[in-house]
Amino acid sequence: MSKQAKPPSQRQLQAGELIRRALVDIIAREDFRDPDLLGVSITVSEVRASPDLRTARIYAAPLGGIKTAEVVAALNRCSKFLRGKLGRELKMRSTPTLRFEVDTTFDTASEMNELLARPEIARDLNK
Repeated sequence: MSKQAKPPSQRQLQAGELIRRALVDIIAREDFRDPDLLGVSITVSEVRASPDLRTARIYAAPLGGIKTAEVVAALNRCSKFLRGKLGRELKMRSTPTLRFEVDTTFDTASEMNELLARPEIARDLNK
């Protein structure tokens, strides 16, 4: 039998959105020492909290899509600092461990737009 992943609970969704909003504010205000984060605007698109709310996967990408892997690696290096700032802002029992991952939704959306713009597909859509 294969074990199917359960959808996130309402509690996980609420915690994820709370963490996302707080992280966006923290990242926008802080001046980071890491050279990969200097002068970079970062988009946090989604936060997925684990069922026990001890870890949070944060999907982030720099605006413009340049040096995405380097920026996410730098965010992972700064995760303890960000976790400390997050703990001071949130009213949660414990602050989750932060794991940053590359957000590929924008790339996927642009690939879909390119695919839909192809003449042979556009011809079928216009029928």
